[in-house]
Amino acid sequence: MLIRGGRIVDPSQKLDEVLDLLLVEGKVAELGEGVDAPEGCETIDAGGLVVAPGLIDVHVHLREPGGEHKETIESGSRAAAAGGFTSVVAMPNTDPPIDNPAAVGFVRAEGLRAGCARVYPAGCITVGQRGEQLTEVGELLKAGAVTITDDGRPVSDAGLMRRALEYALSFDCAVAVHCEELALSRGGSMNEGLTSSRLGIIGTPRAAEEVMIARDLMLAELTGGRLHIQHVSTARGVEMIRAARARGVRVTAEGTPHHMALTEEAVDGYRTEAKVNPPLRTPEDREAVREGVVDGTLDVIATDHAPHHYDEKERAFDDAPFGLVGLETSVGVVMSELLHTGRIDLPTLVERMSWAPARSMDLPGGTLSSGSPADVTLLDPVAEWTVDPTRFLSLSRNTPFAGRTLRGRPVRTVVGGRTVWQGEDRS
Repeated sequence: MLIRGGRIVDPSQKLDEVLDLLLVEGKVAELGEGVDAPEGCETIDAGGLVVAPGLIDVHVHLREPGGEHKETIESGSRAAAAGGFTSVVAMPNTDPPIDNPAAVGFVRAEGLRAGCARVYPAGCITVGQRGEQLTEVGELLKAGAVTITDDGRPVSDAGLMRRALEYALSFDCAVAVHCEELALSRGGSMNEGLTSSRLGIIGTPRAAEEVMIARDLMLAELTGGRLHIQHVSTARGVEMIRAARARGVRVTAEGTPHHMALTEEAVDGYRTEAKVNPPLRTPEDREAVREGVVDGTLDVIATDHAPHHYDEKERAFDDAPFGLVGLETSVGVVMSELLHTGRIDLPTLVERMSWAPARSMDLPGGTLSSGSPADVTLLDPVAEWTVDPTRFLSLSRNTPFAGRTLRGRPVRTVVGGRTVWQGEDRS
């Protein structure tokens, strides 16, 4: 495949110029001006488009096994491709959880069978995500897990968390953490504040997240382990991560599109599609998350794609599950909120969505350097389109962005040199 005349944006090589890109046998073969097309080569005119290393989402819930009515590995990987993602990391809080090598192998095999975005399994930190006993981390990694996490639940036992960081360090593996002090968040359904009081909903204070961020940063500093903090939502959380990184703590961290775009006001009218964990916070917290992504404190943009069936989200607000789908809206939301407001330039945005996620989990990709995987995302950064959940490839529709007009979208997703998704007119 020859992708001709696109704006190549590759932060791994500090590259931003109009060039041709040749992909041969699943690898990047040549990058330059006037590249000749081999005989029988598919040629794509990328004039006016951005050609980026394949986007990578390190925080996705694919629900299989056990939640196939919400999403399957196949439907989720197709939704990922439609969102411009060439690789995703599947969270292990399934039913049963991904806490043994056989379960890791199942996710890998189903991802390969789907043949869309690459699917990398995450393994659990603790057996059954019960927070009592470490999994056989080495065996999970040998089977193909790329990180360990109990996402959806925190590891409440600080001693156990310390041992997880120390044990993972021997494999140079990142430990991804959902930071929540359950004793402070118990019963909460949204951010604690004036809006929760007005709506009569029990709130979760920022401190529930911040206490655990502080603890885990301290444990990472103590052990020298690699910490990856998921879906940061508070200003103080961003500040603590910034200070820890300045001290040399080995920490990467995520900002999500919804925490960059929305505040707690999005739940007005008891809108369950805006019920997420950690919750949408205040305008000040939203601004801090945006700034954290811009300055690299939150060096990874991840969706926390969390599909739920319509019937589940139609319950009373307190009873509805947390989570929203984000794979197919991520590029549009991030470009609308950061790029087209002048907050971030295109190379930095691409880095947060490709090169940095790849490094955080030691994944192949995130670069268009010679010999790297032929995973490429073609983007139209100025196209306007309106979010229509009925056209999602995900099995679920739980998005707070329905009806919103966004600017910027993927138009083609290439994995291993093969087009796995090509856009349609979504205006």
